Amino acid sequence: MTDWAAFAGFTGLVLAVLLSLAHFSRGVPHAEGTDSDAPVAPDDDDADSNHNADSDPSQNTRVDTPDDSVSPPTEPTDSDESAAPDTISLASVSVDSTGASSRPESPTLAEGDVVDDTDPDAMAGSEPESDRATPPGVTAAPVSAVSERSASAEDLPPHLLLANVALSQAFLGGFLGLGAWYAGVPAAALGLSVANVPTQLAVGVGLGIALYGANRVGSTVSERFGIAPDEAVRESLTPRTTAGWVFLFAVALPLIAGFEELLFRGALVGAVAAGFDVSPWFLAAVSSAAFGAGHGAQGRLGIIVTGLLGFVLAAAFVLTESLLVVVVAHYLVNALEFAGHELFGW
Repeated sequence: MTDWAAFAGFTGLVLAVLLSLAHFSRGVPHAEGTDSDAPVAPDDDDADSNHNADSDPSQNTRVDTPDDSVSPPTEPTDSDESAAPDTISLASVSVDSTGASSRPESPTLAEGDVVDDTDPDAMAGSEPESDRATPPGVTAAPVSAVSERSASAEDLPPHLLLANVALSQAFLGGFLGLGAWYAGVPAAALGLSVANVPTQLAVGVGLGIALYGANRVGSTVSERFGIAPDEAVRESLTPRTTAGWVFLFAVALPLIAGFEELLFRGALVGAVAAGFDVSPWFLAAVSSAAFGAGHGAQGRLGIIVTGLLGFVLAAAFVLTESLLVVVVAHYLVNALEFAGHELFGW
């Protein structure tokens, strides 16, 4: 006799673990080394440009002499070059190519600008930009708050991330299968059947291609409205070697599709509907919401899109009563997403 309550407990535990992992994965750094909620540090070039703008004497406030009349600057001579330091630009220092000491060049003051000869900084000349201390009121470029996160993200290459995902999915799927065996759940309640396998495969292939096409159209339309999907998860899992691609298509993606369909369609829809006499369409809606929440690492738009795709898969499961159909469709959506973006540039 089937112990439906025990299997419901197994299913609820697996679902809780999966949703918890999805929640914590929102803080995992993206491919750029930052997570979606972390503040972005100012760019070094912006900080340098601000520093140069503040330290450029041509941008400083002009200091007028007590005399209101200002005479235009005259070309200095060799004799008065050392006697008139008040006409030397703070930025005009040249270094002889032979290694001689620095000497001031001809003045570069703009017309109408006069440097106060009582200013000790102007009297002292200038120093190279690299040796000058940070001016008052200008802060140095802040250290990135996500530098440690960047290092940790680089320490996890795609093949290790894929292996981690595959192992976790295999473990949870095995635990759920153990619960189905322990509770004596009929294979038919989970949508497992060996009848008409070619037909199930064909329906699954057609459904997967159609879902991928609809997903691409939706992404194109959303991008035109300025709503870009979060590609960080896919990019972080994209392999860099041929062996990585083989592992992705032959091991990781089949495990992901098989486990998620077994949980969200076979267990939450098929088994619960058979054991507790609940409408499968109501369960399709509930499981699709949970399916979208389980993909929280893809952002809010990803949750909505994944939830809609999940409902289509759930509807196909209810109509065909076949787990194989939705597993094949799910696998093709994921595989075409990776191949289209990374291999063919779709």
